[in-house]
Amino acid sequence: MSDQTAAPAQPQRRSFLSTLEVDTRLLGMIGAFVIVCLVFNVLTDGRFLTPRNIFNLSIQTVSVAIMATGMVFVIVTRHIDLSVGALLATCTAVMAMTQTQILPQMMGLEIGHPLIPWITVLVGLLTGALIGGFQGYLIGYQMIPAFIVTLGGLLIWRNVAWHMTDGQTIGPLNETFLLFGGINGTLGVFWSWIVGLAAAAAAAVGLLMARRTKISHGFPVKPMWAEVAVIGAVIAAILGFVAVLNSYTVPDRVVARDLARWGCETAENCNAAYGIPYSVLLLIVVAVVMTVIAQRTRLGRYIFATGGNPDAAELSGINTKMLTVKIFAMVGVLCALGGIVASARLGYHTNDIGTLDELRVIAAAVIGGTALSGGVGTIYGAIIGALIMQSLQSGMAMVGVDAPYQNIVVGFVLVLAVWIDIQYRKFSGAK
Repeated sequence: MSDQTAAPAQPQRRSFLSTLEVDTRLLGMIGAFVIVCLVFNVLTDGRFLTPRNIFNLSIQTVSVAIMATGMVFVIVTRHIDLSVGALLATCTAVMAMTQTQILPQMMGLEIGHPLIPWITVLVGLLTGALIGGFQGYLIGYQMIPAFIVTLGGLLIWRNVAWHMTDGQTIGPLNETFLLFGGINGTLGVFWSWIVGLAAAAAAAVGLLMARRTKISHGFPVKPMWAEVAVIGAVIAAILGFVAVLNSYTVPDRVVARDLARWGCETAENCNAAYGIPYSVLLLIVVAVVMTVIAQRTRLGRYIFATGGNPDAAELSGINTKMLTVKIFAMVGVLCALGGIVASARLGYHTNDIGTLDELRVIAAAVIGGTALSGGVGTIYGAIIGALIMQSLQSGMAMVGVDAPYQNIVVGFVLVLAVWIDIQYRKFSGAK
């Protein structure tokens, strides 16, 4: 009997992307965003990718992106929330009335009192949490379908906001409150670089610590050169974004209104720049908190477990009813935060604030890869989805496309995104 020696197994060759262990779906979304930007940059003769437009694009995206991070949890658990735009309107109406009428008249605080904006924010957050939690109670404990509850909420809260303000535009809002709107509140060049460098350092440390944790638990890790490449790409993206925002200089006429704010003696040749808006910082904080909740907390594990198999999650001891209340209360708080940004950017509360935001928020989450079948979704995907949505709308507006045709394109993109997601799952074997 001949002695046969088995040939040693050859190591399987991995592609460049698989070696980097980069999410292909994330790359696809980033690629789509880049293509949209390049196309509109050509159509607008280079005006789309200017620092000014990128700055405006970033502050216009914040409100929808903040709410989209919460919509991820809602859709992951196989629900839907059609009331976020109307809830935003109610929260902004409450905050506008609080700072312009209730606090000055009932508590005797002067319009410029330093406590007014912070009391206003607290009242708005509590309003959003209570309304969202109540809707979650109806869905979780009373077993009313989320579609019906939030559809009713869309009609109720939009008109509650109208009734509270008698259909009037309320303002002007508190000056400190307006800092959350974007252009009125920015870090400036120096502090933008400080924040950018700190964020880059934190991202690098986080990736290295994640690698160390994998090694300590015996999990395979990518080669060190691949780790360095990913870290370098992340740092380049962060610092590049900061550099672009810092290159958007303040017009001389704006500098002339408040020379001290911009640190200039004269408006001419001041070269002051806006830097990172406070609203973008708020979005970053929300994104980090929501990502930590999704990936590092028991609440996040329960959310994705419930979305993957609700019956099994309930049998395993998860209180899915209370979980639903928590998720919708969280969305209510995020609607209030989005309302702070939206109303501060406008400078007033208006009747049409947040109109169709529910569709934009759902579209952002779905385009960002959140599966309507539940169990799958990412916070960063929803933010990129919101960026794609806003880029499409801003680009079409700059080209001169009428609003009805803009909505047609957005609707087409939403359907296309769901179809691509279905095909991706079919060919990748994902559930």
